[in-house]
Amino acid sequence: MKLDRNSETDHYFSASPHSKPRFRLIQAYLRGRQFKFLTASGVFSKKRVDLGTKLLIESMILPETGYVLDMGCGYGAVGIAAAAFNPKLRVVMVDVNERAVRLARRNIELNRVDNAEVRRGNLYEPVKGILFNCILSNPPVSAGLATVKAIITEAPKHMTEKATIQMVVKSKIGGKRLQQIFKEAFGNCTILARESGYRVLMAEKK
Repeated sequence: MKLDRNSETDHYFSASPHSKPRFRLIQAYLRGRQFKFLTASGVFSKKRVDLGTKLLIESMILPETGYVLDMGCGYGAVGIAAAAFNPKLRVVMVDVNERAVRLARRNIELNRVDNAEVRRGNLYEPVKGILFNCILSNPPVSAGLATVKAIITEAPKHMTEKATIQMVVKSKIGGKRLQQIFKEAFGNCTILARESGYRVLMAEKK
């Protein structure tokens, strides 16, 4: 889960961050490939790709074809990586933060992926009518448990049969509680990966 007590990032789930943007270009080696991301103040983990996001990217199981959703995309690391690793996919990235959306669009260009797009809005509202083969998320825990729970419980309505949802969470902050929410929503939940105090939870729509 995303939890950063630095006051500068307390508002990264805000629709319109008020802080003056201070940009930086970071690089990350993910799953055997080099990426570069433009980041800024007012978005999550602006100095580096955080450990939770890295674990999700390294362990995520992508479908061979179809649609993938990066829910709460931030500046786009997860969705851009998914699009780069499998050009046959169509990746849709969603965030409520307008600054994050602008950065994610720029990062699509920087990393030269042409099978991804970014939409701004709250949770699943921007992707009504699309059924996804996979949903990926490093959820905005600072927005509260209700928001994270909604990502899980509303997911089945936006998934194809046998689609998966894969979410990275901080083990000590709601890890067990969220596993139970997964089981209640899907009837199943497995731990796909576990490292550095994080775990990646996965459920399949039966």
